[in-house]
Amino acid sequence: MSATEVEPGLAAPEEGPRTIAPFGRRLAPVVASEAVGRYTLVSLADPEGPRPLAGQFYMLATAAGWGGASGRPHLGRAFSVCRVAGDRLGFLLDEIGPGTERLARAAPGEEIWVAGPLGIGFSEPAAGGRALLVGGGIGVAPLVILNDALRARGAEPKVVLGFRDATYAAARDLFAGKPSVATDDGSHGHRGFVTELLQHELRQSDTVYACGPPQMLEAVRRTCSERGVDGQLAMEAGMACGFGACFGCVVRTTHGYRRLCVDGPIVSAADLAEDWE
Repeated sequence: MSATEVEPGLAAPEEGPRTIAPFGRRLAPVVASEAVGRYTLVSLADPEGPRPLAGQFYMLATAAGWGGASGRPHLGRAFSVCRVAGDRLGFLLDEIGPGTERLARAAPGEEIWVAGPLGIGFSEPAAGGRALLVGGGIGVAPLVILNDALRARGAEPKVVLGFRDATYAAARDLFAGKPSVATDDGSHGHRGFVTELLQHELRQSDTVYACGPPQMLEAVRRTCSERGVDGQLAMEAGMACGFGACFGCVVRTTHGYRRLCVDGPIVSAADLAEDWE
């Protein structure tokens, strides 16, 4: 089965699964925008684009009002696809700057420029093994579509999530099943870090799939190395172009530097250099 035949998406070529994006960017209307705790889930209609694989991303920019009075942001912003339903793409946004603020406030009927899907996606877990999904904050986004894809195939992944507090933890409701949750202040679920839940839940036959802040990903990398289990990390970096031209999103691996936009954003935990941060 090829990557483009997966619904909504996993595949495992040696170089990593990839659905190829159409050339250039296209306009996609906003069809829905809803609050998910402190986050916003924006849904776009993209009938002209192929279905993405779990872990791939898009470059987004609103068609109107991009730049604002200050002229920022100048370039599109990279976002992992969170959910796919028919020809609709869902993106989970956290308003932390002018780009995310403008996108999160785009109302139904407005149009957004999209380029994608870009990068490589998550690969299949080992035969007979379990997928253990580890998300931190807005990093839960690519794990939603991954959880949906695995469950559509009859698998039952274990999901552990970490947030600042209960208002952010509302994103747990995006996950089918019953994810375990940790919050920094203990206002919902376990008080502490999501990596503590990882240590408790991890089995030797698991494949770990993780996305979150750098400190969390480094803790996941170390845990995978110490326990001898496979891990796939969805890395984040500032991207100016999204197609490998600017080399602004490189990360250090045991095989040299990799551009996360074209050689990632999924990186094997075993390949990530110990001094990558």
